[in-house]
Amino acid sequence: MKFNIVRDQLLNALNDVMKAVSSKTTIPILTGIKIDVSTEGIRLTGSDADITIQTFIPTEKDGQQLIQIDETGSIVLQARMFNEIIRKLPTNEVEIEVTENYQTRIRSGKSDFHLIGLEPNEYPMLPEVSEENQISIPGDLLKSIIRETVFAVSTSESRPVLTGVNWKVTEEGLICVATDSHRLARRIVTLDNLPKDVESVVIPGKSLTELSKILSDSSTSVNIYMTNQQVLFKTEDVLFFSRLLEGNYPDTNRLIPETYQTTVQINGKELLQAIDRASLLAREERNNVVRFSTLDQSQIEISSNSPEIGKVEEEIQVQELTGDELRISFSAKYMMDALKSIDGQDVIIQFTGAMRPFIIRSIHDDSILQLILPVRTY
Repeated sequence: MKFNIVRDQLLNALNDVMKAVSSKTTIPILTGIKIDVSTEGIRLTGSDADITIQTFIPTEKDGQQLIQIDETGSIVLQARMFNEIIRKLPTNEVEIEVTENYQTRIRSGKSDFHLIGLEPNEYPMLPEVSEENQISIPGDLLKSIIRETVFAVSTSESRPVLTGVNWKVTEEGLICVATDSHRLARRIVTLDNLPKDVESVVIPGKSLTELSKILSDSSTSVNIYMTNQQVLFKTEDVLFFSRLLEGNYPDTNRLIPETYQTTVQINGKELLQAIDRASLLAREERNNVVRFSTLDQSQIEISSNSPEIGKVEEEIQVQELTGDELRISFSAKYMMDALKSIDGQDVIIQFTGAMRPFIIRSIHDDSILQLILPVRTY
């Protein structure tokens, strides 16, 4: 095979597929990237068996020629090395030629690299996903959904199903929930034409984080297809496959309280900054606990103390406070994560007592809900 390509185009595609390549894989060929050259363009594939990413570079785009193809073919090249070479080439013109025994020559300017390639037929086939049950979501909305939920997945492998985000199609719409059993993040999205056959899947948090890095901020639709074992996210020139997690996701609806004793309406950004300051002294014993107390109808106090370091107290004006007096302690990190996901908007926090989970929502947007379990501090 032989072709010339614009280096920037190749680098952009490589950056995407490299997100799926792991050096820790037990299958040696997966340390490589598969390159398929056809008359239409070039496909690059990277995989670690859990995630597979394939990108496509067309021979021409918007009237500009990106690739000149002299000979079609396939090759697998060592991913890290190939990526480094392309990144450091001296000019924007790259010529790649594969001769017998997969000897690969990469030329640019006065640079001339020779790499030994691998047999492309040994590279695993792409997973099969039928394109029947399709969900379409604008790319920027999909990025928001991931940002608002994925931080709350569990990092412990003791319950693998909790390391993923549960996507469930219901009459309300698409419900995305993540929990590590100390906190919960939920986003509800109303979409047209949701498939009836998909009830509930659990997508690994790691896959969604990598997908988010590839998605552009544009509103171009991403098509999503789900089967029992795999999910496929398809954009104009990227296919992103991920395996799904097995096991039943717990029913989280019963965790969300129905009634509340204390409700506080407050500026999310001010609260986030105050908790950030209080957490400076709260890092002893690694539990990072901050106390929240109501003072009167117009202000609350955020405080924290550490026997070895000292203490901090800060009063904050609230927009509205109704219900019972309250003193409650919680993890500063969990509260800050939740407020960041609501992105500095005014928030309503609803409490059902000092030892019960409490809810944080945006005043302007009912579709995002965060729930946090308090910490006992006595």
